[in-house]
Amino acid sequence: MGDFFKIVGGCLLGLVAILALGWIFAGNDFFMYKFFAPKQEAVRRQVFENTKSFNDGMIQELQSMQLDYAKGNDSQKDAISSVVVHRYSTYNDVNLSGDLKAFVSECKTRQSKP
Repeated sequence: MGDFFKIVGGCLLGLVAILALGWIFAGNDFFMYKFFAPKQEAVRRQVFENTKSFNDGMIQELQSMQLDYAKGNDSQKDAISSVVVHRYSTYNDVNLSGDLKAFVSECKTRQSKP
């Protein structure tokens, strides 16, 4: 009968050890994710922002806003320039043509006026 209790006790101890290791590894995974996930997302966003489709979409949207700006009155121009300055504040303008760079610059100037 004593051997039976030793076997059952050993099995329970092994089960507790396995559960404890699982809990430790799960916590480790959480802390590793917490540390590395923001870095992975930053790289993923940087790669996305360098794709042709992203840049073409941004240019197409900016051209559309430029057309609306040319047709608009002063209050519409203020609103459009506000959106342009907000949306394109972090956009790399290397891909923009000269007229679009001038448009963004004009919108920034319009927004900086009191």
